[in-house]
Amino acid sequence: MAAGQLTTQPAANNNFSLRLWYALLLTMIGVGLVGIYQVLWNGLIVTNLNDRVPWGLWITHDLSAIGLGAGAFTFSAVVYLFRIKRFEPIARAAVFVGFLGYTSAMLALAMDIGRPDRFWHPIVYWNVHSVLWEITLCVIFYSTVLVIEFLPILFESPLFARWPKLRTFGHKLHALTPVLAVIGLGLSLLHQSSLGATYGVLSGREIWFKPSLPVLFILSAVAGGVSLTLLVTMVVWKLTGREVIDKFLRRDIARLAAGALLAYLYLKLWDWAATSYYSHAPGTSDALARLAATTPYTRSFWFIEVFLGTVVPIVILLNQPLRRRHGVFMMGLALAVFGVIVNRWNITLSGLIVPPQWSPGVLGNVVAVAYLPSWTEVAVSVGILGYALLAFTLGVRHLPIYPGPGESDHHS
Repeated sequence: MAAGQLTTQPAANNNFSLRLWYALLLTMIGVGLVGIYQVLWNGLIVTNLNDRVPWGLWITHDLSAIGLGAGAFTFSAVVYLFRIKRFEPIARAAVFVGFLGYTSAMLALAMDIGRPDRFWHPIVYWNVHSVLWEITLCVIFYSTVLVIEFLPILFESPLFARWPKLRTFGHKLHALTPVLAVIGLGLSLLHQSSLGATYGVLSGREIWFKPSLPVLFILSAVAGGVSLTLLVTMVVWKLTGREVIDKFLRRDIARLAAGALLAYLYLKLWDWAATSYYSHAPGTSDALARLAATTPYTRSFWFIEVFLGTVVPIVILLNQPLRRRHGVFMMGLALAVFGVIVNRWNITLSGLIVPPQWSPGVLGNVVAVAYLPSWTEVAVSVGILGYALLAFTLGVRHLPIYPGPGESDHHS
């Protein structure tokens, strides 16, 4: 009896922990549904968004989810275009994380536009002069590509064992992966860069009116997406006890993320120097001075975004002794992910909460507009995060996200 108790106790503890985890995620989703109901019933008046601050937490959530889902097109390009086959074990996980990222972003956008019933308008009413219109079409098309790439993974699960025709269909879809990788790479580069261009073309917002943001958005998305994919893989390994990828692949992925971070840091520092150190354009200098006077933007930029979110992860990911310490390694990956989120928050808020001098009723008297997300905004974001975590948990448990021992990503 004692021996039996020793052998069954860990399993009982694991089952209890899993039930507790599911309860937490379902609670988060429930909170989100309350927030969604408030928005759909009452409109955007329940948020703290207004004409002066039209974008806030939800756009930050959207930009972060899309950026962190960039591991999908990165690894698809590496495996199927550049034929670096040693990255195959991580490709399906990257596609799954990308799928969850983009669906999460679309949920946030559905709330943010105020009239989610009109989501189809950009498809019918083309505004070819709008960067947001181009982003909308790219996101729709690339989400379709992700669904096609995800379906073979779904049909390979035991849930579809009774429908062999679906599995055959999934194999045929998987045969299109190289073509989808080319299409996905083009669409991703288009809309990842266009997200930065959305701010970079705003001549009335002097802080971000510059051509460097599209490239910075791409590099930060690649670094964050690769880091998130490796981080969740490490978490799966620690929770299941199964080393889903070997140490050599972890090293190569860490170097890929660090390389993207290095390129991002290089351009980031030159971007800052060119716009805020060597040159002092009146509009930019005035806006930055007003930000520094009433917001923590300067500290969040240098300490969180640059140091904690970029420099520290680079040091950890490129240092072999630090990588061998799994806790430190996972912390470095988490900091890289956090850096992308803070970057999107800084860009979204900083460029908008400083009123333009020409804005009617402002006349330079307002230093910076105050913005704090309402409980409804927070509730919706919590619910969307709960959806992503629940879907990933169920996917890891029931789908062939990671190949088993000796397996590779061969569906066809």
